[in-house]
Amino acid sequence: MFRLISLLIGYFIGCISMGFIVGKLTKTDLRKKGSGNLGTTNALRVLGFRAGLATFLGDILKGVVAFFLCRLIFPDDSLLAGIYAGTGTILGHDFPFYLKFKGGKGIASTIGFVLSLTFVFSPFFGVITIAIGIMGVAFSGFISMGSILFSISIPISAYFLGMPTEAVVIFTALAVLATWLHRANIKRLISGTENKFTLHKNVQ
Repeated sequence: MFRLISLLIGYFIGCISMGFIVGKLTKTDLRKKGSGNLGTTNALRVLGFRAGLATFLGDILKGVVAFFLCRLIFPDDSLLAGIYAGTGTILGHDFPFYLKFKGGKGIASTIGFVLSLTFVFSPFFGVITIAIGIMGVAFSGFISMGSILFSISIPISAYFLGMPTEAVVIFTALAVLATWLHRANIKRLISGTENKFTLHKNVQ
């Protein structure tokens, strides 16, 4: 039962769409601008650095809050409770019920989730996965590439760091979901039409 409750708590926290809120504050509907996505990358490109940063930090915070809240509620199953809460946060971010299940791609919320696990499980977990994501962006110039590599590295790192099999299975499913949500980006990467991230252009 703690699994379902943690998942639901995480989902409703994840449904708090920072991209939607920031868009409302700036009188811009991100669903109708740029890629139409409510995540950090679209907020950054459409609304600028400050809005992108606010979206990014807010979405990270969702993953952290859900994780530690459910650990407090279920101390006897704290690790799995946190993992299910983090999973719910990502699902809520990706598929918010009040926005017709159209949200972001869950990467910032996943970062919050990963940072939380880094704190309670292994410092190497966050160092490895986030470093892979950053290097993916740095060497390719594409945020989408870094996001996909980051997502795929999570179940692999979890496995080699000795996390429970249940956690590895969940992370694998989330990696598949993240890759699927980036399917349009993958097509553009293959065709050479994906937009590159340039620091001087996006940080204003």
